[in-house]
Amino acid sequence: MDMSDAVIVKSTRLKSVVWNDFDRIKKGDSCIAVCRHCKKKLSGSSTSGTSHLRNHLIRCQRRANLPQIYTARDKKKDGALTIANFDQEQKTDEVINLVNIRFEQGQTKDDISNYGSSNFNQTRSRFDLARMIILHGYPLSMVEQVGFRVFVKNLQPFFELVTSEGVEADCMEIYAKEKQKVSEVLDKLPGKISLTADMWASFGGSEFLSLTAHYIDESWQLNKKILSFIMVDSSHTEDMLSEIIIRSLMDWDIDRKLFSMTFDSFSTNDNIALKIRDRQSQNKFLYCNGQLFDVRCAANVINMMVQDTLEALGEMTAKVRGSIRYVKSSQAIQSKFNEIAQEVGIQVERCIGLDNPLQWNSTYAMVEIALEYRAVFALLQENDPVYTMCPSDIEWDRATVITSYLKHFVEMTNAFTRFKSPTANLYFHEICSLYEQLKEWCKNPDDYISSLAFKMRSKFEEYWQRCSLGLAVAAVLDPRFKMKLVEFNYAQIFGSVAPGRISDVHDCVKELYDEHSISLASLDQGLAWQVGGGPRMPSSGRDSRDRLTGFDTYLQETTQSEGLKSDLDKYLEEPLFPRNAPGFDVLNWWKVHTPRYPILSMMARNVLGMPMSKASLDSAFNTGGRVLDRDWSSLKPATIQALMCAQDWIRSELES
Repeated sequence: MDMSDAVIVKSTRLKSVVWNDFDRIKKGDSCIAVCRHCKKKLSGSSTSGTSHLRNHLIRCQRRANLPQIYTARDKKKDGALTIANFDQEQKTDEVINLVNIRFEQGQTKDDISNYGSSNFNQTRSRFDLARMIILHGYPLSMVEQVGFRVFVKNLQPFFELVTSEGVEADCMEIYAKEKQKVSEVLDKLPGKISLTADMWASFGGSEFLSLTAHYIDESWQLNKKILSFIMVDSSHTEDMLSEIIIRSLMDWDIDRKLFSMTFDSFSTNDNIALKIRDRQSQNKFLYCNGQLFDVRCAANVINMMVQDTLEALGEMTAKVRGSIRYVKSSQAIQSKFNEIAQEVGIQVERCIGLDNPLQWNSTYAMVEIALEYRAVFALLQENDPVYTMCPSDIEWDRATVITSYLKHFVEMTNAFTRFKSPTANLYFHEICSLYEQLKEWCKNPDDYISSLAFKMRSKFEEYWQRCSLGLAVAAVLDPRFKMKLVEFNYAQIFGSVAPGRISDVHDCVKELYDEHSISLASLDQGLAWQVGGGPRMPSSGRDSRDRLTGFDTYLQETTQSEGLKSDLDKYLEEPLFPRNAPGFDVLNWWKVHTPRYPILSMMARNVLGMPMSKASLDSAFNTGGRVLDRDWSSLKPATIQALMCAQDWIRSELES
């Protein structure tokens, strides 16, 4: 066809998406559509429609390798478009959907679909990339890797690739925006905030202090957010570390909101906690003069006792590992081991295997399984002169006792970590049960075992002296137990002196309630001031010249004595909530009963949000500390803090 006098038509009326791949050319009175990829000529008349053009795009070989993407607006106008790269019989439910996506302000869901070149947004895409790196912990340098750059260019040629310095700046900007949002949340909280302090190590040898806020929000949901991730020097004194924490509190403007802090049970933390508590007490920021402020991680105390048991099992564990390695060293020895097991009638479903020394529960499992094959190892040594590392009878006997201790620790740790957001009321009975067990273990006639038990008990009692009051108060605020669980456990532990210990708990609960009552009254007065726009006139309420303030006090005292009960009195006197009620949620219970117990519910919000343990399921059984990712370890301290905090905030936002 002679196209010498043809003219390309550029009309705003060409609305269909297919015209992105065709040129409409007018020759005389007729119009022709020319494929931009293979130059094939098709009818371009307005009466011909666009179906034949879409069908051509499906078959066009030169276009087959290009991305087949249409915008949401085009789909709505043109109807269902058939994409060449999709199976024609692919069902709707097989299409991948993006869920739980949080859109930035001004970003709509249509923007997510508008991937065509005319709607591409470089800035949004850069921040999407930065958020992906933060969320998944990818190295910043990935943006300069060849494979990544080729992938992105093929996916979206219009995207301008960024350097690692550029994506670092984007991450810092995201951190600043997310920090502002977290700050606004903390500022509006109806209750107090508790902190946990953790130490992290990096591959470069640096140490970082991580501070995490724990709080119960207005919806009665327990939340936690990393607030600071600060590099500290090994030369930092306890005074310097306490000042770092106080500065972080003031930076976030939450020093007035601090309720408690949870540390690991190291002696260096004693003075740090004491200095912060004294500072807060001087400013009248703490309840009960700070009696509930200093909390030690329950899982960490268990971990310390576990280390004692593993140390006591040291030689035995080495022999078990050596024995397992020998059995696994050849198929012949393994077969011989299995034959002996059959001869002695041992039918054990679990097979022997080596442990992971970095996970103490795996060491427990290794020794526990080996104990079931005790007779087999003994016979193997009798029949195999090469095998000489079988434990002695006394070592097997002691290992039997010590692994029963480890079993108890495994069960407790599982109990502490089975909830994603455990409230403070869940720990009291487990800790009391351990106290009773330790007392029994100390009675073992074997001096080797009893000395181990006394060593563990000594560490536990340091923890008990510091944390038992907070644990008990939290248990009292569980409507299934109230004071009854305290009375039951203390009678088991303390015997004849239990009434005095129970009275101490009740007195603390009463004092804490009274202080919350005063706080709520002050809050009400502040709200009244705000609503009234200033001080009231004498005729409408109390002012500085009010001579009846003494009468108000007298009226309150006499009406209480005449039978007006407080929230606390009503709560403790009413029947217990059924202990085995299905789906019981202590926070939901307090949410529902807030109108009935306005003061006590405020107290419950603060106490139940105390983190009695810092361990999560993925780290509870670790024998070492937390270590920062290798790639992030090489970054600047300010960047590391931004990445760690922003990652925590973004993840919690997606999970919620």
